Amino acid sequence: MEGLVKHFPIRAGVLQRQVGVIHAVDGISFSIIKGETFGLVGESGCGKSTAGRTILQLYQATAGKTFFDGIDLGALNKSELQKMRRRMQIIFQDPYASLNPSMKVGETVGEGLEFHGVTQGAATQARVRDLLETVRLDPGFADRYPHEFSGGQRQRIGIARALSLQPEFIVCDEPISALDVSIQAQVINLLRTLQQQLGLTYLLISHDLSMVRHISNRVGVMYLGILVELAERNELYRHPLHPYAQALLSAVPVPNPRIEKHRQRIILSGDVPSPANPPSGCRFRTRCPVSEKRCAEEIPAWREVAPGHWVACHLV
Repeated sequence: MEGLVKHFPIRAGVLQRQVGVIHAVDGISFSIIKGETFGLVGESGCGKSTAGRTILQLYQATAGKTFFDGIDLGALNKSELQKMRRRMQIIFQDPYASLNPSMKVGETVGEGLEFHGVTQGAATQARVRDLLETVRLDPGFADRYPHEFSGGQRQRIGIARALSLQPEFIVCDEPISALDVSIQAQVINLLRTLQQQLGLTYLLISHDLSMVRHISNRVGVMYLGILVELAERNELYRHPLHPYAQALLSAVPVPNPRIEKHRQRIILSGDVPSPANPPSGCRFRTRCPVSEKRCAEEIPAWREVAPGHWVACHLV
Protein backbone atom coordinates (compact mmCIF):
# COMPACT_ATOMS: atom_id res chain seq x y z
CA MET A 1 0.00 0.00 0.00
CA GLU A 2 1.41 3.37 -1.05
CA GLY A 3 -0.41 6.48 0.21
CA LEU A 4 -3.78 4.70 0.20
CA VAL A 5 -6.71 7.13 0.51
CA LYS A 6 -10.45 6.47 0.71
CA HIS A 7 -12.90 9.36 1.15
CA PHE A 8 -16.68 9.08 1.21
CA PRO A 9 -18.71 12.07 -0.04
CA ILE A 10 -21.14 13.88 2.27
CA ARG A 11 -24.23 15.00 0.36
CA ALA A 12 -27.02 17.32 1.44
CA GLY A 13 -30.01 19.20 0.07
CA VAL A 14 -32.66 18.31 -2.47
CA LEU A 15 -30.09 18.00 -5.25
CA GLN A 16 -27.76 15.92 -3.05
CA ARG A 17 -24.78 18.15 -3.72
CA GLN A 18 -21.48 17.19 -2.14
CA VAL A 19 -20.76 19.39 0.87
CA GLY A 20 -17.76 17.57 2.30
CA VAL A 21 -15.99 14.23 2.65
CA ILE A 22 -15.44 11.60 5.33
CA HIS A 23 -11.69 11.00 5.65
CA ALA A 24 -12.04 7.25 6.31
CA VAL A 25 -8.50 6.36 5.18
CA ASP A 26 -6.12 9.25 4.60
CA GLY A 27 -2.78 8.19 3.14
CA ILE A 28 -1.50 4.97 4.73
CA SER A 29 1.60 3.14 3.51
CA PHE A 30 2.80 -0.29 4.62
CA SER A 31 3.68 -3.73 3.29
CA ILE A 32 2.51 -7.20 4.25
CA ILE A 33 5.10 -9.96 3.88
CA LYS A 34 4.11 -13.29 2.33
CA GLY A 35 3.23 -15.85 5.00
CA GLU A 36 2.85 -13.40 7.90
CA THR A 37 -0.10 -12.12 9.90
CA PHE A 38 -0.21 -8.33 9.91
CA GLY A 39 -2.41 -6.93 12.70
CA LEU A 40 -4.23 -3.62 12.18
CA VAL A 41 -5.62 -2.17 15.43
CA GLY A 42 -7.37 0.97 16.62
CA GLU A 43 -10.63 2.30 18.01
CA SER A 44 -13.96 1.68 16.31
CA GLY A 45 -14.41 4.08 13.42
CA CYS A 46 -10.70 4.69 12.82
CA GLY A 47 -10.82 3.27 9.27
CA LYS A 48 -9.49 -0.28 9.76
CA SER A 49 -12.28 -2.10 7.93
CA THR A 50 -12.42 0.53 5.18
CA ALA A 51 -8.68 0.07 4.65
CA GLY A 52 -9.10 -3.70 4.34
CA ARG A 53 -11.93 -3.43 1.83
CA THR A 54 -10.10 -0.78 -0.19
CA ILE A 55 -7.03 -3.02 -0.36
CA LEU A 56 -9.21 -5.77 -1.87
CA GLN A 57 -10.78 -3.24 -4.29
CA LEU A 58 -14.25 -3.75 -2.78
CA TYR A 59 -14.08 0.05 -2.44
CA GLN A 60 -12.40 2.06 -5.18
CA ALA A 61 -9.50 4.01 -3.72
CA THR A 62 -9.71 7.82 -3.87
CA ALA A 63 -5.92 8.00 -4.26
CA GLY A 64 -2.81 5.92 -3.70
CA LYS A 65 -1.87 2.48 -4.98
CA THR A 66 -2.15 -1.13 -3.86
CA PHE A 67 0.25 -3.71 -5.24
CA PHE A 68 -0.33 -7.46 -4.93
CA ASP A 69 2.68 -9.58 -5.90
CA GLY A 70 3.95 -6.59 -7.92
CA ILE A 71 0.62 -6.03 -9.73
CA ASP A 72 -1.10 -2.64 -9.38
CA LEU A 73 -4.67 -3.64 -8.51
CA GLY A 74 -6.07 -0.19 -9.27
CA ALA A 75 -4.83 -0.40 -12.87
CA LEU A 76 -6.65 -3.68 -13.65
CA ASN A 77 -9.82 -3.77 -15.73
CA LYS A 78 -12.92 -5.62 -14.54
CA SER A 79 -12.04 -9.03 -16.02
CA GLU A 80 -8.42 -8.84 -14.85
CA LEU A 81 -9.51 -7.91 -11.33
CA GLN A 82 -12.00 -10.79 -11.31
CA LYS A 83 -9.14 -13.22 -11.98
CA MET A 84 -7.10 -11.65 -9.16
CA ARG A 85 -9.97 -12.12 -6.72
CA ARG A 86 -9.24 -15.84 -6.67
CA ARG A 87 -5.94 -15.00 -4.95
CA MET A 88 -7.38 -12.73 -2.23
CA GLN A 89 -10.48 -13.14 -0.10
CA ILE A 90 -12.16 -11.71 3.01
CA ILE A 91 -13.71 -13.11 6.19
CA PHE A 92 -16.41 -10.69 7.31
CA GLN A 93 -17.02 -9.47 10.84
CA ASP A 94 -20.65 -10.45 11.36
CA PRO A 95 -21.36 -14.15 10.75
CA TYR A 96 -25.08 -13.45 11.09
CA ALA A 97 -25.24 -10.85 8.30
CA SER A 98 -22.58 -12.15 5.89
CA LEU A 99 -24.36 -15.40 4.94
CA ASN A 100 -27.36 -15.36 2.59
CA PRO A 101 -30.26 -16.79 4.67
CA SER A 102 -32.02 -18.14 1.56
CA MET A 103 -29.03 -20.20 0.38
CA LYS A 104 -27.96 -23.55 1.77
CA VAL A 105 -24.48 -23.79 3.22
CA GLY A 106 -23.26 -25.89 0.30
CA GLU A 107 -24.48 -23.27 -2.18
CA THR A 108 -22.81 -20.47 -0.22
CA VAL A 109 -19.44 -22.21 0.04
CA GLY A 110 -19.51 -23.50 -3.54
CA GLU A 111 -20.79 -20.34 -5.23
CA GLY A 112 -17.32 -18.91 -5.88
CA LEU A 113 -16.08 -22.22 -7.33
CA GLU A 114 -18.79 -22.28 -9.98
CA PHE A 115 -18.68 -18.53 -10.65
CA HIS A 116 -14.96 -18.71 -11.46
CA GLY A 117 -15.38 -21.96 -13.40
CA VAL A 118 -13.14 -23.96 -11.07
CA THR A 119 -15.61 -26.84 -10.58
CA GLN A 120 -19.17 -27.71 -11.53
CA GLY A 121 -21.90 -30.03 -10.25
CA ALA A 122 -20.70 -33.10 -8.35
CA ALA A 123 -17.11 -31.81 -8.23
CA THR A 124 -18.32 -28.65 -6.47
CA GLN A 125 -20.26 -30.71 -3.92
CA ALA A 126 -17.19 -32.85 -3.21
CA ARG A 127 -15.02 -29.74 -2.79
CA VAL A 128 -17.60 -28.20 -0.43
CA ARG A 129 -17.57 -31.32 1.76
CA ASP A 130 -13.76 -31.17 1.91
CA LEU A 131 -13.87 -27.49 2.87
CA LEU A 132 -16.38 -28.10 5.66
CA GLU A 133 -14.14 -30.85 7.04
CA THR A 134 -11.17 -28.48 6.83
CA VAL A 135 -12.94 -25.97 9.12
CA ARG A 136 -14.05 -28.83 11.41
CA LEU A 137 -17.71 -28.96 10.47
CA ASP A 138 -19.79 -32.01 9.55
CA PRO A 139 -19.88 -32.34 5.71
CA GLY A 140 -23.57 -33.20 6.08
CA PHE A 141 -24.22 -29.58 7.08
CA ALA A 142 -24.03 -28.60 3.39
CA ASP A 143 -27.79 -29.14 3.04
CA ARG A 144 -28.73 -26.89 5.96
CA TYR A 145 -29.51 -23.17 6.11
CA PRO A 146 -27.51 -20.56 8.07
CA HIS A 147 -30.24 -20.02 10.69
CA GLU A 148 -29.66 -23.59 11.91
CA PHE A 149 -26.14 -22.79 13.13
CA SER A 150 -24.55 -20.98 16.06
CA GLY A 151 -22.38 -17.88 15.59
CA GLY A 152 -19.15 -19.86 15.80
CA GLN A 153 -20.38 -22.40 13.24
CA ARG A 154 -21.46 -19.60 10.89
CA GLN A 155 -18.04 -18.00 11.10
CA ARG A 156 -16.47 -21.36 10.19
CA ILE A 157 -18.77 -21.45 7.16
CA GLY A 158 -17.51 -17.97 6.27
CA ILE A 159 -13.93 -19.21 6.59
CA ALA A 160 -14.71 -22.20 4.35
CA ARG A 161 -16.18 -19.83 1.74
CA ALA A 162 -13.03 -17.68 1.87
CA LEU A 163 -10.83 -20.78 1.41
CA SER A 164 -12.83 -22.22 -1.49
CA LEU A 165 -10.73 -20.64 -4.26
CA GLN A 166 -7.41 -21.46 -2.52
CA PRO A 167 -6.41 -17.81 -1.98
CA GLU A 168 -2.96 -16.65 -0.92
CA PHE A 169 -4.09 -13.56 1.01
CA ILE A 170 -7.09 -13.18 3.34
CA VAL A 171 -8.38 -10.05 5.05
CA CYS A 172 -9.82 -11.12 8.43
CA ASP A 173 -12.15 -8.25 9.32
CA GLU A 174 -12.67 -8.60 13.09
CA PRO A 175 -13.45 -12.32 12.67
CA ILE A 176 -14.21 -12.98 16.35
CA SER A 177 -15.75 -9.74 17.65
CA ALA A 178 -19.33 -11.01 17.26
CA LEU A 179 -18.63 -14.38 18.94
CA ASP A 180 -18.81 -15.60 22.52
CA VAL A 181 -15.50 -15.58 24.38
CA SER A 182 -15.53 -19.37 24.65
CA ILE A 183 -15.72 -19.67 20.85
CA GLN A 184 -13.19 -16.95 20.00
CA ALA A 185 -10.14 -19.04 20.89
CA GLN A 186 -11.38 -21.93 18.74
CA VAL A 187 -11.75 -19.68 15.67
CA ILE A 188 -8.35 -18.03 16.20
CA ASN A 189 -6.62 -21.40 16.63
CA LEU A 190 -8.36 -22.62 13.46
CA LEU A 191 -7.05 -19.60 11.53
CA ARG A 192 -3.50 -20.25 12.79
CA THR A 193 -3.69 -23.93 11.84
CA LEU A 194 -4.98 -23.11 8.36
CA GLN A 195 -2.19 -20.57 7.88
CA GLN A 196 0.45 -23.17 8.72
CA GLN A 197 -1.14 -25.85 6.54
CA LEU A 198 -1.96 -23.71 3.50
CA GLY A 199 0.75 -21.02 3.65
CA LEU A 200 -1.76 -18.17 3.95
CA THR A 201 -1.03 -14.48 4.49
CA TYR A 202 -3.44 -12.56 6.76
CA LEU A 203 -4.36 -8.94 7.33
CA LEU A 204 -6.00 -9.21 10.76
CA ILE A 205 -8.23 -6.24 11.58
CA SER A 206 -9.25 -6.05 15.23
CA HIS A 207 -9.65 -3.93 18.34
CA ASP A 208 -8.86 -6.91 20.59
CA LEU A 209 -5.23 -6.15 21.41
CA SER A 210 -4.62 -9.35 23.38
CA MET A 211 -5.75 -11.50 20.46
CA VAL A 212 -3.67 -9.49 17.98
CA ARG A 213 -0.57 -10.05 20.11
CA HIS A 214 -1.31 -13.77 20.21
CA ILE A 215 -1.51 -14.28 16.44
CA SER A 216 0.26 -11.38 14.63
CA ASN A 217 3.86 -11.01 13.46
CA ARG A 218 3.75 -7.23 12.99
CA VAL A 219 1.17 -4.68 14.15
CA GLY A 220 0.06 -1.31 12.79
CA VAL A 221 -1.88 1.20 14.93
CA MET A 222 -4.50 3.40 13.22
CA TYR A 223 -6.08 6.60 14.49
CA LEU A 224 -8.66 8.67 12.59
CA GLY A 225 -7.74 7.34 9.15
CA ILE A 226 -3.94 7.34 9.45
CA LEU A 227 -1.21 5.01 10.70
CA VAL A 228 0.53 6.36 13.80
CA GLU A 229 2.86 3.44 14.58
CA LEU A 230 4.01 0.15 13.07
CA ALA A 231 6.44 -2.38 14.49
CA GLU A 232 7.17 -6.03 15.13
CA ARG A 233 4.65 -7.40 17.62
CA ASN A 234 6.84 -7.76 20.71
CA GLU A 235 8.65 -4.49 20.03
CA LEU A 236 5.37 -2.58 19.82
CA TYR A 237 3.85 -4.13 22.94
CA ARG A 238 7.01 -3.65 25.02
CA HIS A 239 8.12 -0.24 23.71
CA PRO A 240 5.22 1.73 22.18
CA LEU A 241 6.49 5.17 21.11
CA HIS A 242 3.40 7.07 19.95
CA PRO A 243 1.25 8.52 22.79
CA TYR A 244 -1.88 6.96 21.29
CA ALA A 245 -0.29 3.51 21.08
CA GLN A 246 0.88 3.90 24.68
CA ALA A 247 -2.65 4.75 25.83
CA LEU A 248 -4.16 1.90 23.82
CA LEU A 249 -1.76 -0.70 25.18
CA SER A 250 -2.11 0.54 28.77
CA ALA A 251 -5.71 -0.70 28.62
CA VAL A 252 -4.70 -4.30 27.87
CA PRO A 253 -5.02 -6.35 31.08
CA VAL A 254 -1.99 -8.36 32.21
CA PRO A 255 -2.77 -11.84 33.63
CA ASN A 256 -0.56 -11.25 36.66
CA PRO A 257 -2.16 -9.61 39.74
CA ARG A 258 1.14 -8.25 41.07
CA ILE A 259 2.00 -6.48 37.81
CA GLU A 260 -1.58 -5.36 37.18
CA LYS A 261 -1.78 -3.78 40.64
CA HIS A 262 1.03 -1.34 39.86
CA ARG A 263 0.29 -0.64 36.20
CA GLN A 264 -0.79 2.88 35.36
CA ARG A 265 -3.64 3.37 32.90
CA ILE A 266 -3.45 6.29 30.49
CA ILE A 267 -6.93 7.82 30.30
CA LEU A 268 -7.46 9.96 27.20
CA SER A 269 -9.57 13.09 27.52
CA GLY A 270 -12.22 14.17 25.05
CA ASP A 271 -13.83 12.32 22.17
CA VAL A 272 -12.46 11.18 18.83
CA PRO A 273 -12.78 14.12 16.38
CA SER A 274 -15.11 13.80 13.40
CA PRO A 275 -13.51 12.19 10.33
CA ALA A 276 -15.39 14.79 8.30
CA ASN A 277 -13.31 17.56 9.90
CA PRO A 278 -10.05 16.10 11.27
CA PRO A 279 -7.74 18.38 13.32
CA SER A 280 -4.87 20.24 11.69
CA GLY A 281 -1.33 18.96 12.12
CA CYS A 282 -1.24 15.78 14.18
CA ARG A 283 -4.72 14.24 14.32
CA PHE A 284 -4.18 12.95 17.84
CA ARG A 285 -3.15 16.33 19.29
CA THR A 286 -6.64 17.19 20.63
CA ARG A 287 -6.44 14.22 23.02
CA CYS A 288 -2.67 13.92 23.44
CA PRO A 289 -1.36 14.52 26.99
CA VAL A 290 2.02 15.79 25.69
CA SER A 291 1.05 17.83 22.61
CA GLU A 292 2.89 21.05 21.79
CA LYS A 293 2.26 24.08 19.57
CA ARG A 294 4.14 22.40 16.72
CA CYS A 295 1.68 19.49 16.77
CA ALA A 296 -1.15 21.80 15.60
CA GLU A 297 0.89 23.37 12.83
CA GLU A 298 2.79 20.49 11.20
CA ILE A 299 1.71 17.05 10.05
CA PRO A 300 4.21 14.59 11.60
CA ALA A 301 6.28 12.64 9.07
CA TRP A 302 5.90 8.87 8.80
CA ARG A 303 9.47 7.78 9.57
CA GLU A 304 11.50 4.73 10.58
CA VAL A 305 13.05 5.46 13.99
CA ALA A 306 14.54 1.96 14.42
CA PRO A 307 14.83 -1.03 12.07
CA GLY A 308 11.23 -2.02 11.25
CA HIS A 309 9.75 0.46 13.76
CA TRP A 310 7.79 3.31 12.14
CA VAL A 311 6.05 6.17 13.91
CA ALA A 312 4.37 9.50 13.07
CA CYS A 313 5.06 11.83 16.03
CA HIS A 314 7.10 15.02 16.38
CA LEU A 315 8.12 14.13 19.94
CA VAL A 316 9.69 10.74 19.20
